[in-house]
Amino acid sequence: MLLADAAQEVNGKLYVLGGGWSVTGPDLPPMSLAIKLDVPWGEAGAPHTFEIVLVDTDGRPATASGGTDVRVEGTFEVGRPEGLLVGSDIDFAFAVNVPPFPLPPGRYAWQLSIDGATHEDWLRPFQVRARA
Repeated sequence: MLLADAAQEVNGKLYVLGGGWSVTGPDLPPMSLAIKLDVPWGEAGAPHTFEIVLVDTDGRPATASGGTDVRVEGTFEVGRPEGLLVGSDIDFAFAVNVPPFPLPPGRYAWQLSIDGATHEDWLRPFQVRARA
């Protein structure tokens, strides 16, 4: 998972502009999450769910103005590409575009869950600077 200024997925490939940052602000700009998953061979053809939640340093969901959690939810399913060796992981790439919204200075992270499971590697932390 990579933070970027902009990203899109086209034909299974990620196209990323301004990728790899971890400090922003004080005003939060539009951002994108470029995500590439390695789906195990045995999971092909099965529906999966994902959830991406913005969390604070304590791991609690961060809220936007109005008190709502900042999250993206969806589903995906991959097939087995012709010619792929049996047992190979299957690439699945997607991009999530997030419009700007007010967020107080501090440290945050985007946390990815797949089928309800999270992993410590599925976090993308970033910091919002305070006004000088």
